[in-house]
Amino acid sequence: MKRALCVAALAVAAMTGPAQSKDVTHTILGFDQLDGWVDDDHDAAFEVFKSTCRDLKSHDWKALCAAAADQKSGRTFFELFFRPVLVEDGAEPLFTGYFEPELEGSRVRTDRFRYPLYALPPEARDGSWVSRREIMTSGVMEGRGLEIAWVDDPVEKFFLQVQGSGRVRLPDGSYLRVGYAGKNGHPYRSIGQELVRRGVYKSHQVSAQVIRNWVSRNGAAGEDLLNHNPSYVFFREVSQVPADKGPLGAMNRSITAMRSIAVDPRYTPLGAPVWVEKDGALPLRRVMIAQDTGSAIKGAQRADVFVGTGDKAGRTAGRMRDPGRMVVLLPIQRAYALLPEGIQ
Repeated sequence: MKRALCVAALAVAAMTGPAQSKDVTHTILGFDQLDGWVDDDHDAAFEVFKSTCRDLKSHDWKALCAAAADQKSGRTFFELFFRPVLVEDGAEPLFTGYFEPELEGSRVRTDRFRYPLYALPPEARDGSWVSRREIMTSGVMEGRGLEIAWVDDPVEKFFLQVQGSGRVRLPDGSYLRVGYAGKNGHPYRSIGQELVRRGVYKSHQVSAQVIRNWVSRNGAAGEDLLNHNPSYVFFREVSQVPADKGPLGAMNRSITAMRSIAVDPRYTPLGAPVWVEKDGALPLRRVMIAQDTGSAIKGAQRADVFVGTGDKAGRTAGRMRDPGRMVVLLPIQRAYALLPEGIQ
């Protein structure tokens, strides 16, 4: 989704399993050690697991996916074929949230809809091109027919580029979904951190809504703040995903609100079930499926929860920054192979 990484590379990472390092520990737990395990809707998680299971290619995962076709109970399936493995790298656990933005837009430019979402120009295909400021002010994109749609808010467009994909609601009530196509090769710079650096806000005051309001109130200075981030994301139309389904994750399949998470595939195989114990204002105790990843999601106990689509989901995701624990469910033989020799 917002994950600007090569799907092919992630597919390789998904097969390798948790990283091996002297700083990484693996502890096999019992299902009775998972807080709230018996109370989850395992069947809901099972359906999400099956949506990407067929994409896993190694022999142990393929065998499990074949077995899944004959199973009626999600809980029975997970308990019969998996073992919970706590993977730790010494870093504190952290759960954040992400969402799919929904913008108002049009296929044609109007007085209201005048901020374009661009397709990837040929010059940027190698990931090295001009900065956001130059794209926005030099006219380099004009007259080339690269506009996919036009939206009505430059700040919403900016956050769409940060997320990497989203839906555009058209005037007739239909939807256009766009996904990440490439970027200009410049590093991402946080405009929230820039507001803090300028002394406009304290770090604890900055949120997506605060940034939106500041840019809207400050006219040209607001647009100049957006250009502080030189990175610029281009889109492609994702017509194969129906409007009622979630956006595509790193496995190139639709992800599911509150059942899909983004993980670091060095530690958690993409496609694996993960038991999440997240605290905070919205505590979670449930099986989620590792179906996405992201450049900021680094570490064995780091996860991003996909909250859903639209403003309400965005507000929930924006408040999520919570402690907890994640336990990956691995095929039994693979789980025990991670233990040091002598205690297997």
